[in-house]
Amino acid sequence: MSKQHSNYTSILKSTSLFGAVQVFNILISVVRSKVIAIWVGPTGMGIIGLLSSALSVVSEVTRLGLDTTAVREIALSKNKDDENDAHLVVATIRKVVWFTGLLGVIATIVLSPLLSQFAFHNYEYTIAFIWVSLSLLFNQLTAGQLAILQGFRKLKLLAKANLLGNFIGLLVSLPLYYVFRLDAIVPVIILSSFVSLIVSWFYSNKLKFKALKLSNKEAYKQAKTMLNLGLMLSLRGSITLIAAYIFQLYLSKAGGIDVVGYYIAGFMIINSYVGMVFNAMQTDYFPKLSEIIHSEEKINATVSQQAVIGILLIGPLVIGFLSFLPIIVKLLYSKEFLVIIGFLSWAILGILFKTLSWSMGYVILAKGDSKLFIKTATFFSTLMLTLNILGYYFYGLEGLGISYLIYYIIHFTGLKIITFKFYKVQLNTEVWTIFIILLCLSLAAFGATFINDELYKYIVCSLLIIVSMAYSYHQLNKRVNFQGLWKRFFNKNKNNK
Repeated sequence: MSKQHSNYTSILKSTSLFGAVQVFNILISVVRSKVIAIWVGPTGMGIIGLLSSALSVVSEVTRLGLDTTAVREIALSKNKDDENDAHLVVATIRKVVWFTGLLGVIATIVLSPLLSQFAFHNYEYTIAFIWVSLSLLFNQLTAGQLAILQGFRKLKLLAKANLLGNFIGLLVSLPLYYVFRLDAIVPVIILSSFVSLIVSWFYSNKLKFKALKLSNKEAYKQAKTMLNLGLMLSLRGSITLIAAYIFQLYLSKAGGIDVVGYYIAGFMIINSYVGMVFNAMQTDYFPKLSEIIHSEEKINATVSQQAVIGILLIGPLVIGFLSFLPIIVKLLYSKEFLVIIGFLSWAILGILFKTLSWSMGYVILAKGDSKLFIKTATFFSTLMLTLNILGYYFYGLEGLGISYLIYYIIHFTGLKIITFKFYKVQLNTEVWTIFIILLCLSLAAFGATFINDELYKYIVCSLLIIVSMAYSYHQLNKRVNFQGLWKRFFNKNKNNK
């Protein structure tokens, strides 16, 4: 097997593993979303969204980007001759996440009256914010454990931790929502985060490291590099979340909490369901990219390979969602949420452009170029906020989908220019060919959704899905050789018997 085929196979295997986890998590999300839609309605979804958004802003500021920089530091430590360096990094991470987690709790408690006022225009949710501050500590400790698994590329353990944590969290939340309805929101947030912590701790402890005792001073000294970059990442993330939070506040005033609920429901489909491929790919992509970040040739090859796999997986998914959006929305939520179809139809097209910009954008992060990261984040967050406000002001919910598409076209163009200027990153010809073909098929599916006759519409859409899947399979098979993979898989199983 050639080196290039081996790389494509590695990308597809890791993506398939976490894709399976994402599919399972999506099923969990479907059940949870259905429960929320039926038992607490758009109002409950709006409350959950506003609570979660406020907590996300505080978390982004106080966690200091450790969930990301820890993965990078572990990946870099693996390239060093001294294996003790990796043990030291792990000990440092486990020490520092306690500090950042407690910082999040204290900040939330102190700011709880302001958070309630900003989010809900009253102080009634002050106690709720105080209680849910515990989830920030649990989430930060969980992030530290998962970063260790990801940095060492223990993908099976990481997959199990994600899967089991979400599943048990669902089992905890269902009876609470059924019995207490809106009153269950705060307990569910706290208990779900605690369950994830216990599960992540169990799996990360399967890796054996030297028990190094670090004082607070020593931990800070060792973590200084991570914290310097992390501070910039935290600032970048805070800018993004603040922009999103400001928009939700604007939306709450302009349209009401119900509209916020519709908006969050739409973005859940885009980011959690259609965007599941990104979550699956980034788990292995980021540490891999961090390991080869000093080689321009390897970076270009890895980015292009990742973009190819991403487009081939995302393309048919986009076309499938476009074709059956009304059915999907009713399945995931209820008829009450059909108002988001126009929003989703435009926004899902933006996912194709996001795939390319996502592949290139990780180079800036892997390089540790914090200043450039902040500049791009500030510009793009401001741009998204502006486009979203304009989109909703002129065209309502559908305008948000149009603004999402325009944003990612600009985002892709901007990152293409930036990564080439600073790092000479270029996508190869095969990326562009595949992208253009699947973009054309997606545009055809978008156009087909306007056909009035339901039968003809679904016939055309079904044909486009078949064509896109056949094309993606053909292109993937050229790079991975599925027949060879299946033979090795069955031979391995025979030998194990």
